[in-house]
Amino acid sequence: MYDQELIAQAQALLELCRQRKLKIATAESCTGGLVAATLTEIAGSSDVVERGFVTYSNEAKQAMLGVPATTLASHGAVSAETAQAMATGALAHAPVDLTVSITGIAGPGGAVAGKPVGLVHLAAASRRGQLIHHERRYGDIGRAQVRHASVIEALAMLRELAEKEQLD
Repeated sequence: MYDQELIAQAQALLELCRQRKLKIATAESCTGGLVAATLTEIAGSSDVVERGFVTYSNEAKQAMLGVPATTLASHGAVSAETAQAMATGALAHAPVDLTVSITGIAGPGGAVAGKPVGLVHLAAASRRGQLIHHERRYGDIGRAQVRHASVIEALAMLRELAEKEQLD
């Protein structure tokens, strides 16, 4: 899981956040905490990583992140709307500057009409009001590969937001 590319990307993100005094929280569904685990694999990450929410069920998304039941009912757990609600919900429930959320279908099962295996929605949000969303269709490349690709994407999204944050 922790290949050199992943560790290098995580180290670069942690260093950037340290320089800018930014704290991070994650809100993960299909990755089950792998983004937080990747960041905390690196010694000293506690000065940047504040917490991680693993919200695998719809009930957890509602209870821990405040994702509206209407969003889940209207758009489903695997949607741009839910990913964005997870990211902004993590901001509302943690004293952090940046959040990232991931919700998707890692497989091998779980596909429904219009939502194939490998579909992942990611969102990242900042305390200063930035919100970005990426939809990825990795295809049926295997559960581990979908999760790994999602972690790489999430770290890149956090870095994108961190680079845009103003130094105080």
